[in-house]
Order: sequence, then structure tokens, then C-alpha cells
Amino acid sequence: MELLKIYLDPAVFGILGLMSVLMLGFTIERYLYLRSVDLKQFANIHELEVALSNHLAVISSVGANAPYIGLLGTVLGILITFNEMGQGGSIDVKTIMVGLALALKATALGLVVAIPAIMFYNGLLRRVEVLTCEWKGQQL
Repeated sequence: MELLKIYLDPAVFGILGLMSVLMLGFTIERYLYLRSVDLKQFANIHELEVALSNHLAVISSVGANAPYIGLLGTVLGILITFNEMGQGGSIDVKTIMVGLALALKATALGLVVAIPAIMFYNGLLRRVEVLTCEWKGQQL
């Protein structure tokens, strides 16, 4: 339990940090690609959809899973708090509240990562839909 107490925050924050870096990197890459793509180079709709939607699954996965990583950190933080209370034999309200507040920071960080990821994903997905419609219009 002591090992979990020491490494819980760095592990959760590290995973969420890695997820946010991946999300931002792929978001920037997709934005730049979708801004400059030449629709005339695609012979069929399937090639176009594959090219336009590349890496969107990573952005979506970060948005969908970051809250769960944060929630896992919170649950483990609460577990540590209750374990320490049980080992100590005394119930101090201040200690409980501080432990729970520190545990909840993981959920907050998970949401801080997830909300922009979902917003970026939805914006990029809309741009893919617009470009697909433009390509279809050129084929008529």
C-alpha cells in the first residue's frame, strides 16, 4: 500500500499527460492536413474517408478514456485514505477531508484532458464531413 501511495499521483498524472500530448499532437496534425488537403487527388470516396479520418480515433479515445483514468486515480486515492484511517485507529475529519480532496484532483485532471479532446474531435469530424461533401459535389 505504501508503494501505491508514493506512485499513484505521478502514475495518473503521467498517463494523463501522455494522453494530452498525443491528443494535442494529433489534433494539430489533423488540423493542418485538413486545412491543406487537395480533394482532387482522391479517385474514390473510400480513399478520401480513410485519409481524412486518419488519427481521429486517437483523439476520440483520449476524450473517452481520460475521465476513467482520473476516476481510477480517485478511487485508489480514496482507498489509500481509508486504509490509513483504518491503520491509524483514529478518525480525524481534517485528515479524511484532505485525503479525499487530494484524491479528487485525479478526476478533475481527467476531465481537463477529456473535454478539449472531445471538442477538438467534434470540430475535426465536422471538417471531415464538409470536405467529404465538397468532394461529392465535385464528382457531379
